[in-house]
Amino acid sequence: MRRTMRGLSAIVGFASFVLVLGGSLPAQASPAAPLQPGTTHACNQNVQAGYATCFALKRTDIKQAALAPNAAPSGLGPSDIKSAYKLGDGGSGQTVAIVDANDDPNAESDLAAYRKQFGLPECSTANGCFSKVNQNGQASPLPSPDSGWAGEISLDVDMVSAACPACKILLVEADSATIDNLGQSVNAAVSLGAKYVSNSYGGGEDGSEASYDSKYYSHPGVAVTASTGDSGYGASYPATGAGVTAVGGTSLTADGSSRGWSESAWSGAGSGCSTSVAKPSFQSSVDTGCDKRGEADVSAVADPNTGVAVYQTYGGNGWAVYGGTSASSPIIASVYALAGAPGASDSPNSYPYAHTDGLFDVTSGSNGSCSASQQCNAGPGWDGPTGLGTPNGTAAFAA
Repeated sequence: MRRTMRGLSAIVGFASFVLVLGGSLPAQASPAAPLQPGTTHACNQNVQAGYATCFALKRTDIKQAALAPNAAPSGLGPSDIKSAYKLGDGGSGQTVAIVDANDDPNAESDLAAYRKQFGLPECSTANGCFSKVNQNGQASPLPSPDSGWAGEISLDVDMVSAACPACKILLVEADSATIDNLGQSVNAAVSLGAKYVSNSYGGGEDGSEASYDSKYYSHPGVAVTASTGDSGYGASYPATGAGVTAVGGTSLTADGSSRGWSESAWSGAGSGCSTSVAKPSFQSSVDTGCDKRGEADVSAVADPNTGVAVYQTYGGNGWAVYGGTSASSPIIASVYALAGAPGASDSPNSYPYAHTDGLFDVTSGSNGSCSASQQCNAGPGWDGPTGLGTPNGTAAFAA
């Protein structure tokens, strides 16, 4: 019997207006709400066709560069993520790869500060847990630094640490935020042995999806996750990729329920139908309202109003609260790692469709208006903003 989580009725969220690449939102989409005061995009949103933007959102109304003795940073921490999604220990020996653009020169030291704060084991170059390479899989030369993408990187590696503290972290930094460079970075991650690759970036479809899929995002036996975006209803690539797990977003709040948490669809979570990627066979079991590939597949916390604690010093002053579907993608990649290696010839984005009883169904909330209600309104079963739901342990992500 599929477990249904009765979330709060539309926890107040907000949508960030993200410019899409090579096109516009579908005609039936309503415009996304303006970015709420007190929150900012980590990355430049005014990008050209063929480029991607990151989906990290930073709270600017919460300032806590230094913590008082014995104080905890604002935002959800590792114990919250593990509690909300019923995650146990595991992941030893598994490598989660993070693909981003440009270099964060403080990535390793910031990661150390985050893990020390929360009592997590060391993850460093010295002990073999952390490694950073360029898009060719080499330790040098690294790309030029960028303070915006550094925030994205901090968010990504901290979320892997939160969900899977025993996992190794491979950070692959693309020369720039073109889909070609980011895609080459995905290939480098896989060539270095990563079975779980998170991509917290995207842009609009432009008709090149089949080519990009075949060159970069089709890796049988590898769980490739991608964020669906922060601009509300409207599809994003590579989340719509045929071999990618599209990760939407929720608002997550502690409560007095038996689970201990309530979730609703976050108003900024991306969703919609691909214009070019064929409907995968595993989506034939659900009503997406799409003739082609629909997103999302699954989801996790993304609302900055219920955001996560992150430590960032390159372009930041230490502790901050972040959100966006950039948070949910590395969380889901890490849950795949906790679940164990995918089958060698499998497409792991099909796993949740075969194990829906391993998910919390998110049934309230919306990310806009649309002609097919399930594409923008949460409800029982599959819906666009949250997919099939959020992790209830790891069963839905196992081969």
